[in-house]
Amino acid sequence: MAVVVVVGSSNTDMVAPVPHIPGVGETVLGSDLIIAPGGKGANQAVAAARLGAEVRFIGAVGDDAFGSSALAGLREEGIDVGLLRTVRDVPSGVALITVDREGRNAIAVAPGANAHVTESDVRDAAGEISGADVLLVQLETPLDAVREALRVAWEAGVRTVLNPAPVPSSPGVVGEMLAMVSVLTPNEGEARELAGVAAEAGPEAVARELLALGAGAVIITLGERGALVTTQDRQEMVSAHEVRAVDTTAAGDAFSGALSVALAEGQDIFEAARFASAAAALSVTKRGAQPSLPSREAVEKALYGQLGL
Repeated sequence: MAVVVVVGSSNTDMVAPVPHIPGVGETVLGSDLIIAPGGKGANQAVAAARLGAEVRFIGAVGDDAFGSSALAGLREEGIDVGLLRTVRDVPSGVALITVDREGRNAIAVAPGANAHVTESDVRDAAGEISGADVLLVQLETPLDAVREALRVAWEAGVRTVLNPAPVPSSPGVVGEMLAMVSVLTPNEGEARELAGVAAEAGPEAVARELLALGAGAVIITLGERGALVTTQDRQEMVSAHEVRAVDTTAAGDAFSGALSVALAEGQDIFEAARFASAAAALSVTKRGAQPSLPSREAVEKALYGQLGL
């Protein structure tokens, strides 16, 4: 079985469906609040587990009801949480999310215990990282911990996937990590920020700039337009599946988790991107982050056109 190690965040998502995303000072009446497990790291870990990988999760939760619930939920998904630390006297992470009728969202995150993930936590997990097929990381935990995880994996010859979200206020610090990144998976806005290119530059040029900055390969996710896969010698657009979007909150997480599983199983990056695109499409057809993440059977049916997507 493919082994994916995830270093990242765990949150409780509080989702308010609304007619439109409120502006500054605006109050919008929506429908009933949805409370569900989330966090980029946890979402990607669950995505990978549901798609058949053996997943080990490294991170932190608070010593509160949200933290206990997060641990229980991850265990139920079959994820190894032996290295998910509980931080005393610190709240667990929470994300406040509004989702409009077109499935678009706006998200505010209170990181809580996620901000307490350390380089020491990563070094304690060095054996697990070194023994993985793929290391998957994001940027909702401190950058020093992310950098250390990439270093451990890179020195052990483990393939690395970085989903660079959210992009930090100083994008250059991510650039310093790119030489240790096998595959970078930004959306279009994140890619532009990291590359430092003009707004009018097309995704093809942006991807090549990110390769020049050190990434081994770049996949820019483009929503309903698909995903642009760029390696040193090839560039190809992977089409998106046509679906009715209900909630796009976990689409990027579904993509990165699925991509990591496919790479860990030995698929080439273009095949892996097609697998990930199907997983992302399925995720936007349901509300909530982790509740929307699809099974292996559902993704394979989507790939072979059996779901009418």
